[in-house]
Amino acid sequence: MTSLNPLNQGFLNNLNRVIDRLNNDQLDISSGVRMRQLSDQPDQVSALLQARAALAASEQISANLGNVKTEVDTGEQALQSAVQLFDQVQTLGAQGATGTQTAEARATIAVQLQSIEQQFVGIANTNIQGRFIFSGDSDQTAAYTYDSTQANPVSSYQGTASTRVAIDPNGNTFPLALTAQQIFDSNDPATNMFGAINGLITALNNNDESAIQTSVNGLTKVAQYLNDQLAVYGNTQNQIQSATDYAQTQQVNIKAQISGLEDTDMTSAILDMTQAQTEEQAALGAKAQMPKTTLFDFLA
Repeated sequence: MTSLNPLNQGFLNNLNRVIDRLNNDQLDISSGVRMRQLSDQPDQVSALLQARAALAASEQISANLGNVKTEVDTGEQALQSAVQLFDQVQTLGAQGATGTQTAEARATIAVQLQSIEQQFVGIANTNIQGRFIFSGDSDQTAAYTYDSTQANPVSSYQGTASTRVAIDPNGNTFPLALTAQQIFDSNDPATNMFGAINGLITALNNNDESAIQTSVNGLTKVAQYLNDQLAVYGNTQNQIQSATDYAQTQQVNIKAQISGLEDTDMTSAILDMTQAQTEEQAALGAKAQMPKTTLFDFLA
């Protein structure tokens, strides 16, 4: 129970409210945050939590895209090397098909092709960060082994299918990689690169001009197929870049939304603080003009 009369009590209550406003405005301005605790803006809590969750999800997607970008870029570079290397196969094949070539010269070309085939096995076994990127989901296993003592020196595919996908900020998924089997060891004999090289090597070693020509004629389709696989990786690179750009834009927008929910509106806070200071000064000035309370006021 207070001993102040109602007029004085009302004055103190109003003054305390003005001081509370001043203190709150000062905190808002100094901290830059107007939602320092949930009770500050209870009607905005749900929207703020949703925005923060959306930001965390988008940032995680960006991080994941950054990780897979390295793998896809490496795969694309490997296939560029494969396409260039296959140009050598076509050149050597054309040389071997020349009618003036001797059996010895063709055998020498066959040896060169065997060396190139071994390089293709190395490309198929491209490894990054401890993973064989063309071995599908069995990325701890090399896709192929090479044994020059065998008639077909390239082993069967040692990996598995590739099921890994990336996710974009809209929740859409897209595949990340092809397998070495899809690229170099197609089920279609007309586009099977290892089969095409081995067939040409056999024809050259047999000095069989007809078979050599047939093999050389088939190299064009294999080359086109390899370029098509390279294009797949190019498209995947574009998808990753597009998704990354979208995620970055999304994060900027979400951060702006979060800022709008919890950050101080400096202009509004400063104006309110100025107004509260004016009200405080006016109240104190008015109080100074009021008659002083005496002991007789309490005895009345």
